[in-house]
Amino acid sequence: MATNRSRRLRKKLCVDEFQELGFELNLEFKDDLEVEDVDNFLDQFLTEAMDANGLDYVGTEGFGIVCLDERGSVSEEQRASVEAWLKGRSELAVVEVSPLQDAWYPEKPISPAA
Repeated sequence: MATNRSRRLRKKLCVDEFQELGFELNLEFKDDLEVEDVDNFLDQFLTEAMDANGLDYVGTEGFGIVCLDERGSVSEEQRASVEAWLKGRSELAVVEVSPLQDAWYPEKPISPAA
């Protein structure tokens, strides 16, 4: 694909100045947790960590990507807020939160325009 793209195409592809940032989560629940406890945790996670910060979560209960719930990028403050919320939970044995990365093309570096 050509690298000399029109502004409209760059926006449609979410590249260059239209790059959108998000981050990955890897979670492991404690072994002694009941299914109901995991369900309650996920409900609270979606309400208190995602909705409260204007974010969306795409994935499973153990791995997923967090992005903004509208066009745009997750801020470092939003990422840190979610990380703090997760690390304060007793249901989790392991919490891994990636640095901000390109939400559409994770292998691409963050552009200075983002």
